[in-house]
Amino acid sequence: MSSVFPKLLLLLLAFKYGFLLVGSGSLPNHEVSALEAFKRAIFEDPWRKLSDWGVSDGNPCKWSGVFCSGSQNGVIITLNLSSSSLKGFLAPELGLLSSLQEIILDNNLLLGSIPKELGELKNLRVLDLGMNRLSGSIPPEIGNLTSITKIDLHSNGLTGTLPFELGNLAYLAELRLDRNRFSGPIPGSNNLSSSSSLQLASQSHSTGLCRLSRLKTADFSFNFFIGRIPTCLKYLPRLSFQGNCLRDKSFVAQRSTEKCNDSASEGVSEGVYWHSDVGSNHQRQRQPEWLLILEIVTGALMVVFFISASATVIKICKPKSTLAIPWRKSSSLKDQLEISIDGEKLKNVEKIGRMDLEVACEDFSNIIGSYQDTIVYKGTRKDGPEIAVVSLCIAEGNWTRYLEFLFQNKVADFARLNHENIAKLLGYCKDDDPFTRMLVFEYASNGTLSEHLHYGEDCQLSWLRRMKIAIGIARGLRYLHTELDPPFTISDLNSTTVYLTEDFSPKLVDFESWKMVFSKSGKNSGSFYSVMDSIEQQHMDVQGNTFAFGVLLLEIISGRPSHCKDRGSLVNWAIEYLRQPEEIDKLVVPELKNVKHDELAVICSVVSLCIDPDPTKRPSMQIICSALENGIDTSPDAFLKDSSLAWAELALSS
Repeated sequence: MSSVFPKLLLLLLAFKYGFLLVGSGSLPNHEVSALEAFKRAIFEDPWRKLSDWGVSDGNPCKWSGVFCSGSQNGVIITLNLSSSSLKGFLAPELGLLSSLQEIILDNNLLLGSIPKELGELKNLRVLDLGMNRLSGSIPPEIGNLTSITKIDLHSNGLTGTLPFELGNLAYLAELRLDRNRFSGPIPGSNNLSSSSSLQLASQSHSTGLCRLSRLKTADFSFNFFIGRIPTCLKYLPRLSFQGNCLRDKSFVAQRSTEKCNDSASEGVSEGVYWHSDVGSNHQRQRQPEWLLILEIVTGALMVVFFISASATVIKICKPKSTLAIPWRKSSSLKDQLEISIDGEKLKNVEKIGRMDLEVACEDFSNIIGSYQDTIVYKGTRKDGPEIAVVSLCIAEGNWTRYLEFLFQNKVADFARLNHENIAKLLGYCKDDDPFTRMLVFEYASNGTLSEHLHYGEDCQLSWLRRMKIAIGIARGLRYLHTELDPPFTISDLNSTTVYLTEDFSPKLVDFESWKMVFSKSGKNSGSFYSVMDSIEQQHMDVQGNTFAFGVLLLEIISGRPSHCKDRGSLVNWAIEYLRQPEEIDKLVVPELKNVKHDELAVICSVVSLCIDPDPTKRPSMQIICSALENGIDTSPDAFLKDSSLAWAELALSS
């Protein structure tokens, strides 16, 4: 008993004076806490790179990817986990590693935005976050990295304009921003016309990136920058500016006008842009430095106290267990992790109130579809158009920050779709009282293709109409697969996901896409990273869509469902006829008139390619669509002939 009391007294003194004795014997406790926070923010570590982090009585300087200074009282100077397949978020607590000189986390699967807290790392020289999946804009606080020499953010999904504060990085020598979605002008201007940029950049009248006298390497390519290339940066290689929306087209190749139109409307002239930024910068009230330091120290001590106390109690009371991200909403540390959600993604998407949708959908009584995790309502808005409202069936108690992150990314993903054969997203609903998450699509009023094929009248779908529908679906998939970057895939492509307009033009919908995201919501078996894998698979399953399109073509010409209890699989039934060209007529609905054998042969050859067992041998939708368009006549003349034959048949039968 007497030996326990001194240890308890020592522990209390440690809490009182804001420090704890850690296994390393030298590292400050706030640095250990920052590393622990980083690990908590990583929810998938397939190569177990972080498996030795947090080992009892271990020295953090010996953890994988962590490097400390060589002095006796060493501090963490490098965090290098390059190419480790880590999936998760960047913890804001990294800003507590005040001695850090290098953050090298390139070629991983990091999500979310760049924490503004990284701007507190005054000793940081290298920030390498290239080849991840980061979103949002560059926080202005990055301009506080007074020692930085290299910033690499290439190949992410970063958006917004470049912050004016980048011009404060006096020692910056390398800046890679290529292959993102930045917009606005490239910040930098001066009043001289000479092209000797290194001399110009040092002039006092220069602004933005023109102030960076040591900048030797920079890459701004494949973004959506507008305006002109600053004179001070024209010493850089031409390829450093390619693939943008710049006016200097004679200087370097730029994007097409069509791809630049959306971002160009958001741009303003360089003069207005910089005047606005400078003005707002001068209007800010700077907080006293001593007060900021006090707040940081106080916050760090509070975090240390609670984390250490909790860890001590857990270690005493029960064996150490591995933390996992909960699927249900809870008070765990991982669920409390602050995820920065970029509101810019949804700024051009209309936000519609629940009350407006309730009125449009007649108190949500007009249900046209019901799935495991969604209900689809039909409605009519005040201004006239008919709408389909997809409501997510998830209780507020099961909603987490991760799900909110996924929801907003999914809305942004739908919002980028713009094609005549794709159902257009009109807006979204995000209310908390009562809890509501909904998407609003345009509605094609002629029902689904499945209803017409299996429950409607055969005379409504003539051979020519079926061909028009098939080509329309192919064009929609060609747009989704080959004209979007990254490509978009339909999660469950079949005849129920094809809606028809009054003139029988197809509209592809993806009402069941949420099944992949939220199917395990509220179930004990779910985990966040498994759902992320499902989303990843969905977006890469282009070959799966191609196979489904082949099945859909068989369904269109045969009138049979893709699978039924009596006849089994449609593909298994059709395969023997597809292998014998003289037998392909047996694939067609017997009652269907005016079938053109040469067009049927084209359809069957496309089907054979689409359902090839080897996914790598299935052609792209670009090739498939061209084959259908060249081999099938859906011109106005063909429809006139088709209509006259139909009238003649009707007259003869009467």
